[in-house]
Amino acid sequence: MTETVELLVCVTCKRDGMDPAAPRPGRLLADALSGAMPEGVVLRETECLSNCTRGCTVALRGPGRWTYVYGNLAPEQAETVTDGAAKFRAAADGLVPWRERSDHFRKNCIARIPPLEA
Repeated sequence: MTETVELLVCVTCKRDGMDPAAPRPGRLLADALSGAMPEGVVLRETECLSNCTRGCTVALRGPGRWTYVYGNLAPEQAETVTDGAAKFRAAADGLVPWRERSDHFRKNCIARIPPLEA
């Protein structure tokens, strides 16, 4: 069986010029993902992933896997995120083949970090 992986969602993400009193888009994305995680994926809310200029940001990580950070997400893209998380979990090392990634994940990868064990 494949180990559990984590989806980290920055709940403090906001867009330039937005009303400071408005709900944070990152918070809205996390709320949309709550209860919708694929099997074996745990949602972890986190503060600031230091990617503020690139909108809502998430990271996928797990033991012995590459970690990926994706940005420019909107709260309405929860399905894109859950699909990417399921594919990440299914890939033994976290390396989802390029053609299997969503268009958004292909174009908005902020970082790819090798496994700690590498």
